[in-house]
Amino acid sequence: MQGVRFVTDDERMLYDSHSSKVMQCLEQGKQLPMMELAGPREKIYFDPSKVKCGIVTCGGICPGVNDVIRALVMSLFHHYGVKTIYGFPYGFEGLSWRYGHPVRELNPQNVNYIHGIGGSLLGSSRGPQDVSEMVDTLERMNVQMLFAIGGDGTLKGVGAIAAEIEKRGLKISVIGIPKTIDNDISFIEKSFGFETAVTEASKITNSAHNEATGARNGIGLVKLMGRDSGFIAAYSVLADNNVNFCLIPESPFSLEGFLAALRDRLELRGHAVIVVAEGAGQELMTQRVETDASGNKRLCDIGIFLKDAINRHFMELGITANLKYIDPSYTIRSVPATPHDAAFCLLLGHNAVHAGMSGRTNMVVGYWKGEFTYVPISLAVSKRKKIDPEGWFWSTVLASTGQPRNML
Repeated sequence: MQGVRFVTDDERMLYDSHSSKVMQCLEQGKQLPMMELAGPREKIYFDPSKVKCGIVTCGGICPGVNDVIRALVMSLFHHYGVKTIYGFPYGFEGLSWRYGHPVRELNPQNVNYIHGIGGSLLGSSRGPQDVSEMVDTLERMNVQMLFAIGGDGTLKGVGAIAAEIEKRGLKISVIGIPKTIDNDISFIEKSFGFETAVTEASKITNSAHNEATGARNGIGLVKLMGRDSGFIAAYSVLADNNVNFCLIPESPFSLEGFLAALRDRLELRGHAVIVVAEGAGQELMTQRVETDASGNKRLCDIGIFLKDAINRHFMELGITANLKYIDPSYTIRSVPATPHDAAFCLLLGHNAVHAGMSGRTNMVVGYWKGEFTYVPISLAVSKRKKIDPEGWFWSTVLASTGQPRNML
């Protein structure tokens, strides 16, 4: 790679750059928390002429998956000269012999145009597979580098695969690329697809506003993604600035408190737009005990619940309300990435390749305060990143919507 600026292994950046916290660490004689910088290393671990690589995409579809696949293939082939790259179909299923999914060979020709298409070239699936079987496949095919594109569950799977590889004493690098449309992975400021999701969601909320203002006591209700974290809902509210209520998992509300605030809004302005994250208000409904294939608790449908509750409430009051309900989740997650998001995907892919070629393993490529970083898997899955309901960001959202801080 001619003209490339190599990153040294000791280059770090501050995890928290707030001057007061830095001074506190210095005064207490504590080591400042640092994050390892990503990027190409002058010395690499694997021989590019011999190494075989694999790519797998897991979990739900997300804008930018194909961009990352293409970036991985192009970087491996053109930057390092790697000729053998396998695509394992349908998530971790592709690494298990029992499903019989044919492995696909990837090269610059057959990934050249996929970045303009939504979805995943390799397909995807949810749920864990037998770790021993997956490592057997890597060992049998002599794959020395596996790139796994996925969210929290996928990264936990990456950690389990890395542990089995270490147990067997194999020289196989396993690198994660964070794919979560909810943007909820800890120690990673932004994951790919999130910006595209906010862009598409803000178009929907604008349409909901147009519907609401076009009818007497018009109400636009939009349900967006966000199981545990309300980042998409909150940022779409700020992007559109026509939303009057933002309901997220991190900020509990009661049905009575919300309906009273909605009634006040209609009396004052004659219309309202509501954005609700899918994980919000779960405590208001009959709890389920089932889990999906990834082990996530199956959520009750807060969108349908609110739609019925709002209609019933105003009917009982004898007030005509015109409610339009929109759930664009599957549309949003299947669109191609926006240009800025696509560029972000490219850089994530490149830095994942640099990590693998330098011999790193059991880590995920992150992004923190304008820099790409390498984050240990154990740290990334230690907890879910969430909105602080007492922090400045949520206060900004409340100021934008005008909704009461407390609707309990």
